[in-house]
Amino acid sequence: MVNEQRAHLCLQCRNLIWTSSRAFHQCLELQMENTWILTFHLLLLLLHPNAAKGAIGVGVGVGGRGGIGVGIGIGGSVNTPGPSGSNLKSAFTALQAWKSAMTDDPLKILDTWVGPNVCSYRGVFCANSQDDNGIVTTAATESSIVAGIDLNHANLQGTLVKDLSLLSDITLFHLNSNRFSGSLPDTFRDLTSLQELDLSNNQLSGPFPMVTLSMPSLIYLDLRFNNFSGQLPDQLFNKKLDAIFLNNNNFGGEIPDSLGNSPASVINLANNKLSGSIPFSFGFMGSGLKEILFLNNQLTGCIPQGVGIFTEMQVFDVSFNSLMGHLPDTMSCLQDIEVLNLAHNKLSGELSDVVCSLRSLLNLTVAYNFFSGLSQECSRLFSVGFDFSDNCIPGRDMQRPQPDCSIIPGGSLNCLRIPTPKPLVCAALAATLSKHTNSRSFSP
Repeated sequence: MVNEQRAHLCLQCRNLIWTSSRAFHQCLELQMENTWILTFHLLLLLLHPNAAKGAIGVGVGVGGRGGIGVGIGIGGSVNTPGPSGSNLKSAFTALQAWKSAMTDDPLKILDTWVGPNVCSYRGVFCANSQDDNGIVTTAATESSIVAGIDLNHANLQGTLVKDLSLLSDITLFHLNSNRFSGSLPDTFRDLTSLQELDLSNNQLSGPFPMVTLSMPSLIYLDLRFNNFSGQLPDQLFNKKLDAIFLNNNNFGGEIPDSLGNSPASVINLANNKLSGSIPFSFGFMGSGLKEILFLNNQLTGCIPQGVGIFTEMQVFDVSFNSLMGHLPDTMSCLQDIEVLNLAHNKLSGELSDVVCSLRSLLNLTVAYNFFSGLSQECSRLFSVGFDFSDNCIPGRDMQRPQPDCSIIPGGSLNCLRIPTPKPLVCAALAATLSKHTNSRSFSP
């Protein structure tokens, strides 16, 4: 019963924290202010199985002897045998080896990494597995474990050493905004408890780090703003990740067809060198997708008809690509969409109420395309500041010169469209599309 409650709690927590990448990273930014310890404490308690016996959270109660204070409570307790002091000895070995691989520490963080009490090291967080309150502690005991490392914005320079795999109990590993270079050691596959890996805004390079896909507990992967290159592996979207941030690297090649297997709620592939079409399997991903960003790549072809399946999606950004053809009528089902950016493509046809009547729309950008007409509802949006510039709309200001509109790019392009009910009933859309696939498992 306790395990079921914990699973339900973690799901609620992820929904609260990762509902959108914007909200999640606002949460992470709190760590750099006075509330950063509380934020880390919260994540640690919710994610670490040994520490999360008590009651701290974000305002949701879960039955039993539920939470108090800022809290989510987990009813009952879990009897987990505490580890011996050898856990901290291994952590000491790992952290000292890593310290030796650091070449610059302008904030003098490593000055605190002295002596065997690793729980007192700045940026290192321990949990007492036998503490009924699940308290994060700086006092080492026989049952202490290193459960998290948060060195975000530490400006450290160095490499990631293989000895870090000795931190076998670690659940959170946050290294955002440092100067780490090189690649990830293969030994990282031994981080079997790791659920969050944030290596964003560093100088890491090489092909996609396959070792991350061997971490059995990983659900949050953030590799953005590095120098990774090469193709994305098919296995990436087969893994049960809830958040995938790969933007601002040098990944190239086509997006794997396995995209349709991903259960993620947030996927950011922006600012890479990806080419080819958005996979047809995109329309068969889990319906819980909240945000997906393909912007500033080299994508061609059509916007898949299956985009309308994501009735809970809030952000869809395919700007700065070379997509062509008409918008699928299934886009009218995106009733929760807030940000829809189609700018700087080669899309054509009429902008209809399919797009302009979306009830939650806050930001619509269709500039620098070849749209040739507006519905009445779109005309209303035109007058309230949404960006329709540099298209081929007759009688409107700030449009392309007429010679540019004489030949529509992709005019002969045949976008595969499966017949849908007219008028389109969004509830029936998923059933209609699902009849045209034998399985939600897509392989190359």
